[in-house]
Amino acid sequence: MTPSARSVNTQGDADQVSLLAPRGRDGRSLSSAATSVMSGSRTTQASYSTANPGPGSFSSQLRPTVSHDGRPRPDFDTHAIIVGGDSSATTEQRQADIQDQIDKEVKIKIGSENLLEALNAKNAKQSKDQRLQVEEQLNLSNRKLAQLKAGLAAEIQRAKEIKSPPADAQSRLSFLFRRNISRSPSRHATKNGDQEEQETESPTFVLAELLQALEAEGMPPEYHVEKANSLVDLFKRHPTLKYDLAWSIFGLRMQTMLLSESREVVAAAYRVMRYTFTDRKSLQVVRGLHTDYLVILSLVKESKASVEREQALKFVRAFLDVKDGVLEISRAVIRIIVAVAEHAEDRLKNISILTLAEILVRKPPLLVSAGGMGTLTDALGEGNYHAAESVGSSFLYLLDTPRRRKILRSGHELEAPFAMFTDAGHTHGHQHEEKLKANAKVIASLLRSWPGLLALCMNDFLAIKSLLVSLQIPTPHVRNVLLELLFDILRIKPPSWSSSFLAGRRLTTYGRVTNLKNQASKDPVGPNAEDQTNKWNLLEHYVAVVLAVFLHAGLVPALLLAEEEPLTLTLKRKTTLLLGEVLKMANELLPPSWSAPLQVLPQLLQSAAKFQTEDRFVAIGTIYQVDSVNRTLYRSGPTSLHNSKSTPGDVNVSARQTDQSKAQAAMQIDEGQFRNMMVDTQVLNTVSFQKWRWDLILNIIEGPLLNAKRLDEAMKATKFVHRLLGFFRPFKFRFSEVKNTKPNQRYVRAGCALMHSLLQNPEGVKYLADSKFIRQLAECVAHFDRMSGLTSESAIFQADRMNETLTGGYFAMMGALTKDPKGMQILEQRRVLNMFYHVVELNDRDDLIRTLVSNMDYTLDGHLRIIISKAMTSCSKEIRIFTTRLLRKYATKPMQSTETAGGVAEWAIRLLVTQLYDPEVEVCEVAIKILEEVCNQKESLEYVVKCRPVLDHLGEIGAPLLLRFLSSSVGYHYLDGLDYITREMDDWFLGRNDSYVALIEASMARALADIPEKVQPQLSYDDVPEHTEYGLVPPHFYRELTRTKEGCKLLQQKGHFDEFASTIRDFAMENDDAEIILKVKGCLWAVGNVGSMELGAPFLESSDVVKWIVKIAEMSEVMSLRGTAFYVLGLISRSLHGQEILLEYGWDGVVNESGEGLGFCLPLDFRKLFSIPPWVSESEDMSEKRIGDVKVGISDDDLVNARILKLATDLGNTVLAKKAASDLQSIKAKKAPGFGKPAIFHKVMQILEAHHFRLPACRFVLDLFDKRVLHQIVMEEENEEMEDDDDAEEDEEGDDTDDSSESESDAEQADRNGLSTAS
Repeated sequence: MTPSARSVNTQGDADQVSLLAPRGRDGRSLSSAATSVMSGSRTTQASYSTANPGPGSFSSQLRPTVSHDGRPRPDFDTHAIIVGGDSSATTEQRQADIQDQIDKEVKIKIGSENLLEALNAKNAKQSKDQRLQVEEQLNLSNRKLAQLKAGLAAEIQRAKEIKSPPADAQSRLSFLFRRNISRSPSRHATKNGDQEEQETESPTFVLAELLQALEAEGMPPEYHVEKANSLVDLFKRHPTLKYDLAWSIFGLRMQTMLLSESREVVAAAYRVMRYTFTDRKSLQVVRGLHTDYLVILSLVKESKASVEREQALKFVRAFLDVKDGVLEISRAVIRIIVAVAEHAEDRLKNISILTLAEILVRKPPLLVSAGGMGTLTDALGEGNYHAAESVGSSFLYLLDTPRRRKILRSGHELEAPFAMFTDAGHTHGHQHEEKLKANAKVIASLLRSWPGLLALCMNDFLAIKSLLVSLQIPTPHVRNVLLELLFDILRIKPPSWSSSFLAGRRLTTYGRVTNLKNQASKDPVGPNAEDQTNKWNLLEHYVAVVLAVFLHAGLVPALLLAEEEPLTLTLKRKTTLLLGEVLKMANELLPPSWSAPLQVLPQLLQSAAKFQTEDRFVAIGTIYQVDSVNRTLYRSGPTSLHNSKSTPGDVNVSARQTDQSKAQAAMQIDEGQFRNMMVDTQVLNTVSFQKWRWDLILNIIEGPLLNAKRLDEAMKATKFVHRLLGFFRPFKFRFSEVKNTKPNQRYVRAGCALMHSLLQNPEGVKYLADSKFIRQLAECVAHFDRMSGLTSESAIFQADRMNETLTGGYFAMMGALTKDPKGMQILEQRRVLNMFYHVVELNDRDDLIRTLVSNMDYTLDGHLRIIISKAMTSCSKEIRIFTTRLLRKYATKPMQSTETAGGVAEWAIRLLVTQLYDPEVEVCEVAIKILEEVCNQKESLEYVVKCRPVLDHLGEIGAPLLLRFLSSSVGYHYLDGLDYITREMDDWFLGRNDSYVALIEASMARALADIPEKVQPQLSYDDVPEHTEYGLVPPHFYRELTRTKEGCKLLQQKGHFDEFASTIRDFAMENDDAEIILKVKGCLWAVGNVGSMELGAPFLESSDVVKWIVKIAEMSEVMSLRGTAFYVLGLISRSLHGQEILLEYGWDGVVNESGEGLGFCLPLDFRKLFSIPPWVSESEDMSEKRIGDVKVGISDDDLVNARILKLATDLGNTVLAKKAASDLQSIKAKKAPGFGKPAIFHKVMQILEAHHFRLPACRFVLDLFDKRVLHQIVMEEENEEMEDDDDAEEDEEGDDTDDSSESESDAEQADRNGLSTAS
């Protein structure tokens, strides 16, 4: 289903809207209503603002949807046209729109199911009407979901077609002009003729016509805005047109519009000019039109001119989209943006701060000279700016290298967010808490990068210590936010029982329950030890060093102090929980020298041992609580992804044994108990299945019915089994008419359990084979077998029925039968398997095929395996992808020990290898990912190699799988025969090492950013795409090569390792050249991956490379390079040889109980890792140059004009500002000629550029000048006027030249003195 035309149109970015001023009833322009150029709701805009942004675009989210006079704001959408040139972007928007609708429908569906579940618990009669209503809504949601998914698939397909335009010239032209009709049908119908006409016309001719039309004078603002919007549409349709502009004509038209009295016309002109930017030269041409002054005058206007101000700021931001465009942004303009960013009530404050942050990254000295650093520091720490993390990332970028770092004052800017915690005192109130939370987010984001961590650990961990000291502030919400911050920084996910514990309940059963839940969820996967060698987690290594930093700064004593002075009981429990988690993490992630002293909590033990004082009872209580939490945490399983030091025991086995013993006990109940249970289910009392107790029915099926005697009694002595099977019979239309809702899935579960229980007994098998249930089920399947001759107008397995009712559950029951050879015999007797062959051939029933193949069990060798292989090769692409994913659970099973290749894992692997030759790349990609996972087991890897897959045709997609082959000798010889190894080795040596750095750094940044994954509606466990795990070490060619002796021999012959070591040795202390730093990082990762393998130890011993890596980690001035060296030392510590070498250089590693390295290591002298030498700031030099850089014309021959300039300077001085303003007003009242002279205007602008002024002061001084002054400057009429003035004054000056020059120099000297105080 495609979205409505209207919804698509409103979801474009702000640049796809027009600026037409709306008309009021009296025909006048509603300027107050025209305060926005952004169409669409906030929600949709936020989603798509980045899809296809125009130059300089931003999303403004601070605007009310109703104007000051109460009328709704205009949509400014009249002329928005999205054209073929943007089709790829607009299809992305439509896909996102449909996805949003799907998400909404899924939520409605889940809500309806939950409501149904609640209604089922009520009296059936009372809630009947409500249930019907909810079921109707649920059916509607299911239908909508089906339509939306079909629409999304069609849109994705269409996007692929659009991305590849036809090759021939004729069709290419039509592709370029293809339109995306994203407006309402009526509007499109009225404009259709014009559009066809435009397509046939030359773009240059249309441009000339539009420029000529803009020449007309005396036209209303709407006319100019309409033509300007047409120009924007023209530039969007023909992106190359802007390269051929005649600026002499075009520039004049734009100047005329920019000088208009109408705000909408000025805004439209800014918008048009944004679309003409090509390169730096074009920006210089635009600046030649005096746009700097025009932008400044627009930005200083009051908030009611929001359309003009917003477009002016977008105009400036568009400079940042051009290469080196930031160099063309004048300091005067940046000064005004700083003033806007400092103005608390300004609607453009947030985007101004963001613009300054971008300028800081691109050209730091420019922002420093314009006085923007203070503004950004305030934004970082004041807690009002919601995107403060982005400002923090700008500072972190500068901190990374010594050259950029000199812009900052020793990193103290990053300490701004800490101030709100340390100065909290007794401040109360919701607003203060919100600001604290905002600052906590900023602090967390700063501590998620190496530059941030190292900068905050300077000055003997001062910032971290100040944060921990803040825990002693006796204000509950401050402590609560701090504790939450510590949970966040240390990436501790509270266990499932934490909410119960914090609420005050006792820690008795939670641990046991959680333990069972965790083991149950982990049991089906069962990763083996080999799997873990390919899932090395850098994220945990980073968390380990952050934990060490906090422990070093005094985390445990701070928490114990907070325990002793609990402000509330909840905070006390939260502190206890955090303390327990910290002790557990320290034991798992840190070396024994760190964790051992902590575990005994010496501070508390000393307090508890002081028998003379009453305080000892508090200490004893705390020790008991921490111990209780610790025991519960250890029962709950590991906090980290790895099991770390604790090796998993046989908990799974014991859990399975307890389940079996329960089942045995249930089977052994006596006849009386069994009869009572059957009576309690209500099955024997009534035919109405709604009154049956399905929880008891399921207990009977899974317990007593497995006993032959009890089953015989249930079948022959009572009607229990008869009625149950009768309920499931398709043509009784009871089960088959039940609505497909979440609560109703219990009927399907009961049906599958019943099949399983009946198959466990010969009598049950006979009863099932002879029952009408199987006969009717076979008939229902036969309706879709073209060879059977049976048809039905209302077949049970129709698409709408499958969607709305539980009929799909019949396939789950047949799947339960296929798990047992006796069940397969029953299906073969009724020729059901024969029919399945024909069902798979249906072209129009993907839903039926999907349900069929996903519910069958393929463990037994037989027809079903042939059926799924047929589906994998002959069905549609979606089914082929789906069935390929289904094989994952079979392929990842352990291999059979027998010599024959009849095992299920071998069969699945053979089929997956076949899928590598599928014509669709998506199918091959899914197969590759599954085979990669399969290769985690050595036997499976050797079997995959034995299948000899050819992957040349897949290129980069197949590379990860080939890398995995290298890790075994069989795979090595196979790849060596293909000449893959030497080619790939040279490729990695010459360039892939560098791209590996980008890959791993992006993965780490994404993992540390902690962005929540968008939850996809899970239809089936195999249907969802694989979850991407960030922060893991990606496969590296040299690591896989070093897994085998043959690979090590080749590496020795090639001498690559020595090359890497010499590069590290030569450039270890490089701190400026980005290319060399990247090269060093690539070599570090290569050495680390080789050193992480036990066979790589000789390479480390034969060179002194570890010494240099340690030197980089402890002494490099490039902070990100230090981080890389730290991670690499962690990789080296994974091998025992590596740990021995590291110990020689003063680094201690972590091992588990088996003595295996876990990849975490820390220096014995912890301060070495954080010893950053202080740097001399360059900002002082810049401040001295500020006045020298700009010619500040603060004097004039005329005394009144000199007075005006002096007073304008005083406006920047808070002490003198009020008097200066009143004096300027009085001079203006006397109609001083200076306010009409362009020369004085220039000088005032220079003053505004040289010094810092508040926005109201800038607005005040510029409003004093006559409007015609700007016109004279922009149109360059000032020169003629100045010549006339010079001729008139020549005679008057005469002999007084010397005197005037003397007085001028005196005045200038005096004014300089005044100016220095103002600045």
